[in-house]
Amino acid sequence: MPAKSVTIIGGGIGGFAAALALRQRGCDVRVLEQAEAISEVGAGLQISPNGLRVLEALGVGEALRAGACRGTAVSLRDHRAGREVLRLDLNRLPEGQSYHFVHRADLIALLSQAAREAGVQVRLLQKVAAVRPGAPVRIEMANGDSCSADLVIGADGLHSVVRSALNGVVAPFFTGQVAWRAVVPNLCGHPPEARVHMGPGRHVVSYPLRGGEKVNLVAVEERRQWTEEGWSQHDDAANLRTAFAGFGGDVAKLLAAVERPGLWGLFRHPVARHWHGQGVAILGDAAHPTLPFMAQGANMALEDAWALAACLTSGTDMDAALSRYQDLRRERCVKIVEAANGNAWKYHLSNPLVRGVAHMGIGMLGRLAPAKMLGQFDWIYGYDVTKAV
Repeated sequence: MPAKSVTIIGGGIGGFAAALALRQRGCDVRVLEQAEAISEVGAGLQISPNGLRVLEALGVGEALRAGACRGTAVSLRDHRAGREVLRLDLNRLPEGQSYHFVHRADLIALLSQAAREAGVQVRLLQKVAAVRPGAPVRIEMANGDSCSADLVIGADGLHSVVRSALNGVVAPFFTGQVAWRAVVPNLCGHPPEARVHMGPGRHVVSYPLRGGEKVNLVAVEERRQWTEEGWSQHDDAANLRTAFAGFGGDVAKLLAAVERPGLWGLFRHPVARHWHGQGVAILGDAAHPTLPFMAQGANMALEDAWALAACLTSGTDMDAALSRYQDLRRERCVKIVEAANGNAWKYHLSNPLVRGVAHMGIGMLGRLAPAKMLGQFDWIYGYDVTKAV
């Protein structure tokens, strides 16, 4: 085993999944998280079959299914009255595949509990200022303290300290889109499906959480003015309702229940060129930040976590193991990120004639060839990283 002592920076989905996978393989693992608690933060996630395979391999699949909503469909709808344009029946997924909607906090709670029970050390209020690759790797804390490890894994998100140590700092660029996010009570009997309500220059995604008691909302609008990237900003709910005043049906009811939505600008980041160095590696958003238009951010992080742990415990030396990890993951993640980059415009057609023709066309394809429409995602959902490594 090339790395016995592993420190993971970031107590999110990828960080705890990697911690659990490595601990199950005999590594001494600690997680450094800058927050004061592993708490109720974030909103909804879509766990597709490729991500669920990792959770099952980690031993938390049954618990995930017990607390999540199993998705039955993806429904594309016109914004005005909610008329369905295209329905992708998730019950048509191949046998053994399922799709789930889960609150981010619930998934992190599952993974963190399993990691702790396996013997992973979790240290809170640990803000990392810098990482110095080497043998051992040096970790410098914001309070002036320092520590070391055989291997440091950066699961520290968009503004990753480890990514910048490997790749320098590359400024992202604003996509011309902002997104609001909120979780509201299920006041409309929202069924267990993801609904994408498509309008001119904007769209709203909704799906249920926590046994159908709540509904996750993500509302995306094109605009020239940009807002700072991040999850910590909030906006007046009146601004959200004004921006989507033309949306009818259940969307209007759900938006009326929003109290304090999160708001952030959507920025495009390049996939990192270097995913590893001497004694360091990155995964998840630290390696490949993605726009939220393929619902694959969490799933890619889960795949990364499994692949990295499997490579590191394959019996090769650390440099070879980390190189193999990047070779296994980078091309697939680039392809998914590029697919997400190109997806939003399909929901935002502004010309009513073009939108009408496009909606009619995809609706016809959905009725005539439903299996083919769903099958366009086979390359994502059908992938099994637990067998690929």
